[in-house]
Amino acid sequence: MQIRGRHKKQSGGHGQYGDVVLEIAPLPRGSGFQFTDTIAGGVVPKQYIPAVEQGVREWMGHGPLGFPVTDFSVNLSDGSYHDVDSSEMAFKTAARIAMTDGMPQCAPVLLEPIVLVEIHSPSEATARINQIVTGHRGQLLGYDGRDGWPGWDTVKAHMPESEMASLIIELRSATAGVGTFTFALDHMAELTGRAAEQVVAGRKAEAA
Repeated sequence: MQIRGRHKKQSGGHGQYGDVVLEIAPLPRGSGFQFTDTIAGGVVPKQYIPAVEQGVREWMGHGPLGFPVTDFSVNLSDGSYHDVDSSEMAFKTAARIAMTDGMPQCAPVLLEPIVLVEIHSPSEATARINQIVTGHRGQLLGYDGRDGWPGWDTVKAHMPESEMASLIIELRSATAGVGTFTFALDHMAELTGRAAEQVVAGRKAEAA
């Protein structure tokens, strides 16, 4: 989408003037952030273009939902300047205004880290472990006998990282304290529904 951000302020001395047109587009998951410019004719002087990128990057730190934003591109395609009133700060502010107005129209979504977890427990506890995993929004990937440990199983699953703190408590309860697990970040996944609403509401409450 294309959005204009204009910062114009007049005071007793020099004023402030920055005007940018940004093109915001999504990128594939895991791509990060890309900034480009297709400015022609000097409508935004070259010395101000880095300030536009800096303004976008500063805005990225909190985003429209209160969290860092990633996996999108911004192209500076147009704008205007004033010989006297334009400055790096004015263009940085104009970029932040454009992102604040434009990104909510791009339907941003919340992402949460998903970990690959391997849970080791006595075989008689495997069924209970499976229930614990699914009860914490986990996706079971399967289980097998643990190598070199007769009577033990290894359960593999994908789980939200936010659920890991309570997992260890229930695992110890289900295995009389002998079960263990390892986990590592696997990917990011979209968080939707009531869980997403609760996260956003909590973030707004913290900022209030």
